Order: sequence, then structure tokens, then C-alpha cells
Amino acid sequence: MTEIALPRHSELPPQATWNAPSVFSDNEAWENEWKRVSVELPDRAQKYQGHLADSAAVVFECLQVRDETLRRAQVLTVYADMASSVDSNDQSAVAMAGRARSLSGQVLATFAFVEPELIAIGRTRLRGWANSEPRLALYAHYFDDLFRKQAHIRSGEVEELLGLLADPFSGVGQNESMLTNADFQFKPARSSTGEELVMSPSTYDGLIHSPDREVRRTAFESMTDEYLAHKHTLASNLATSIKQNVFKMRARRHDSTLAATLFEDNIPVEVFHNLIGVFRQNLPTWQRYWAIKRKALGVERLRYYDIWAPIATQPPTVSYEQAVTWICAGLAPLGDEYVRAVRRGCLDERWVDVYPNQGKVAGAFSTGAPGTHPFILTSYHDDLFSLSTLAHELGHSMHTYLTFENQPIVYCNYSLFVAEVASNFHQALVRAYLFKTHDVAQFQLALLEEAFANFLRYFFIMPTLARFELEIHQRLERGEGVTADTLLKLMDDLFAEGFGGQLEIDHERHGIIWATFGHLYADYYVYQYATGISAANALAQRVLAGKPHAAEDYLRFLKAGNSVYSLDALKIAGVDLTKPEPVEAGFAVLTEMVDRLEKLVG
Repeated sequence: MTEIALPRHSELPPQATWNAPSVFSDNEAWENEWKRVSVELPDRAQKYQGHLADSAAVVFECLQVRDETLRRAQVLTVYADMASSVDSNDQSAVAMAGRARSLSGQVLATFAFVEPELIAIGRTRLRGWANSEPRLALYAHYFDDLFRKQAHIRSGEVEELLGLLADPFSGVGQNESMLTNADFQFKPARSSTGEELVMSPSTYDGLIHSPDREVRRTAFESMTDEYLAHKHTLASNLATSIKQNVFKMRARRHDSTLAATLFEDNIPVEVFHNLIGVFRQNLPTWQRYWAIKRKALGVERLRYYDIWAPIATQPPTVSYEQAVTWICAGLAPLGDEYVRAVRRGCLDERWVDVYPNQGKVAGAFSTGAPGTHPFILTSYHDDLFSLSTLAHELGHSMHTYLTFENQPIVYCNYSLFVAEVASNFHQALVRAYLFKTHDVAQFQLALLEEAFANFLRYFFIMPTLARFELEIHQRLERGEGVTADTLLKLMDDLFAEGFGGQLEIDHERHGIIWATFGHLYADYYVYQYATGISAANALAQRVLAGKPHAAEDYLRFLKAGNSVYSLDALKIAGVDLTKPEPVEAGFAVLTEMVDRLEKLVG
């Protein structure tokens, strides 16, 4: 069986695809808007450059024009990126995505004069203007954040150059996506009876959860072997991306790439190191889980592809429509209005591109811009894992939805740090609902498997990748070289420490796993999955326990966007990630799950 067994995106029923016409009626309409923004761009900025010190009114008008121009560029990008992601073989869509990123870079460069001019005006004068000009008051937090960053904002000329670099610097991430999603040719997986199965980025998750060990083995080996065949290109590409991060760190005069990245959201580096410290202390919890799973599976040695193997012999079939019903029921503590928005987005407004198809990129994500729906890309497989992924992405989308409804454009771009709380919070609530309402042992076992898969990704693999990422950044900051072999050895060593002897080591295939995560092209992204799942479960426990105002506090957090700093937004919801306790509480949840599994399987 080959990739042609998957349908083309155009062959799927419209109801199962994202609502592209709600953004632009067709590609021609997109083209016309792209031209309008491109033509208008110089004139929209030129009238303000050099004049921001004239008055509060001029500052307000300039910021409004800048924000609206950025919004229009983001809408163009959302449309193009969704179109290219649902079909990476659509070269027209791929070209549009490249042009949208280029235009966004031009917008950033054109308005690069704004922040240096605001800094030149001075904090005291701007604060006075914000107090005296009602329209400018909404920018008060923006101004405070600007002066917090003052030491790392360069001259208008340098800022313009850094803005222009946004487009060419995005190329390495795009190269990785095109290589792995469009150019890679994976060998079919194979069942224990010899049947060939489609192996592609959008089918891999279904295969690796198969009860047939031969399917899991051949799918894992097909994936990793294809990546290994391109290990030198992939290693060079990642090294280039990290060198770009080192360049930006030095251009903005930070001490390290970690400090530079966390500084953007006013997060102390101790938050990162707290996570890694607590994670390493609690590795025995994971090793205990794998020992139980090996016995439950009845295998002499557990292999990497076994850690997703099902133990339940009768896992439930969960249609997309059933998943929406259960997700909505699980989210009921957040109120009727919230639940109605979720149901409407899934079933009526077509936020979700649902099923696998030829050329669809791997994984799942949520995206949107002010003025669009918060769209979701996923590859639904009629099981609890797909339900969980949908709940996760709906957490992102509802965060986006409520932010867009309640914040001006300048505060709509909330950080990744808080984003991963919203997504994992959804999963925690829905999982609690399903545990409570389905007491059949096989269902509970299947649900535990989904929960462990979620925690495995976010509370084991992602912290391990964070350690990998930090080490590679530090080597390149010191001017040391990295090669494919050094990357493979580091990844293999980190996994060996994490597995603690409970898994049989396959050095090269374990070593290449870093390359299967495009997340590494977003600087220090992956650690936020682990902090996110920690905070999410802490907040879910508050809501489920009926703590006074817990649901209302959580909704206030979602509506805040980035109108306050990320850590402060989470404090509004009821959790403090400057301390290690939330991560420790996350491991307490994991320990309870291991106990529950041990009891179920005996």
C-alpha cells in the first residue's frame, strides 16, 4: 500500500476541512490583499517616522496603524500556512506562505523606527501621555514592557535590519518542514501478517499506537531510518538555526540564548532550571512505569516503539462527533457560553481540518489572527488519542478566541509559555470527566494509556529535548562545532539516562529522535510543554475541586492575552511557576497514574 491510498485534501467533504473562505474567498482575494498591504506599506509608516515626539495623538495613530498592518499580514500568513500545511504538495500554497512571511518581515522592518523613537521620548513623558490621552492608555503595559527591554533595543537602523532578517531566518525551519513533510519517502510499515500499511507523517501516530508490535517496529524504523539517511543535512540545518539564535542574542546584548529567549516574556532562567532539576529527580517515576508496562505487555525487553503500545485489548472507537460531545461535557465547569463556542467551532464554523490526507503535515496545531477563526490542523483517527489531541488544540483555540474577543491587537500575541497551559488544561478536564463517567476496566485502561502518552510527550520527551537544546546552544555559544554524530550521541546519552536501563538501547535510532521534532526551530519552545502540563493540572484540580472562583479565575487568565506578563497571568489563574512546587505536583499526578495502572494490570 502506498501514499496514494490516502485521499487528496480536495476529496474530503468540506465539513471536515478548515473554513478557508471565511478568511479569503479564494486565492485571488488573498493575492489582492497581499498587493494592497505591499503597496500601502511605505506610505502608512513614512508619515510618522521622525514625528512620534510631536504629540500623544501622533503616537496613538502610529501604533494603531502599525498594529493593524501587522494584523493584516498575520491574516495573510494564517491563510497561506493553513493551505500549505493541509497539502504540502500544493506548490502555489507553499509559495504563498513564503510570500506571506516575507511581507511580515517587511512590515516589521518598516515600523522598526517606532520603538527606538518611543524610547527616545522617555518613560516619564510617555507615561504622562498615557495618563492624559484616554486612547493611549491601553498601551500603558506595552510602554512599561518596552522600557524593561530598553537595554536590548538597538538603534532604528539596527532594528530595521533585524526586522528584515525575519524572513530569511525563517528559511531553515521551512527547509526542515519541506524536507520531512514533502520530500521524505517513507517505506511502508508492515503488520505481523505481512500487510503493508501507509507510513507518512500524518499516519505515524496511528501506527505507533498499534497493538501489533511488528507494525510499531516497522513504523518506528521507517521513520527514524529516513531521518538517519538525511542526518547530516538535518544537523547542519539545526546548527544554522541555533547560530541564528546566537547572532540575535549577541545583537541584542544578552548573556546567553536562554536568557535572551526567556527575557522576551519576562521569565527568569530559574523557571527553566527548576523544571530540569525536578525532572531529573523524578526520573525513577518514569522508570517504574516502564517496568510495569514491560510486564503488562509480556515482552522480555521494552523497546522505544513499545512505550506507546496499548495494554487495553478493547479500546473504544471514538468518532469525531462523539469526541466533540465528550470534550464539551468535560469542559462544562467552564460554563455554557464557553462550551457553546467550542461546539460551534467544531461542528458549524469549521475551525478544524479533521482527517489525514496526502501531503498533510505531521502533528497538530492551532493558529489564527484577529479577524479569523482560531483554526486547528489535526489528523483524526477515531480513538481516544485523537480525542485528546483535539481537546489539546481546542485549548489553544479557545485561548485565542477569548483573547481576540477581549484584547486590542497589541495584546493578542500571548506567549507560548501560557499557551501550553491552556491546551493541557483542556486535556486534564476532559480526562477527569471520562474517568468519572466510564468505569469499565478496558475503557479506564485505554484512558490511562492516552494520559501516559500525553505525559510521556510533555513530561518526559520535551524536558529531555530541552536538555538537548540547552547543551547544543551552549556549545555553539562557546564557538564549538557540532556534527550529526555529536547530536546523535548527545540525544542517545540523555535518553539512556532517562530510561534508566528499562529500555533496550538502539543507539542511532534513539539518537536521531531530536530531528523528528520541528519544535527545535522555535528557540526554547519545548520546555514550555512541561511547565505547561504542570500548571494545567494544578489549575484543573482547583476547578474540579470546586475552589471558589477557580473557573472564573481561569477564564480571566485566558482573556488577559499578553496584557500582563505571563507569570502574572498564571498567578491570576492560581498557580506560581517561579517555584518548583507546580512541577513537583505534576509528578504527583504522574505517580498517582502509575499506581492506578499497577492496580488495573496487577
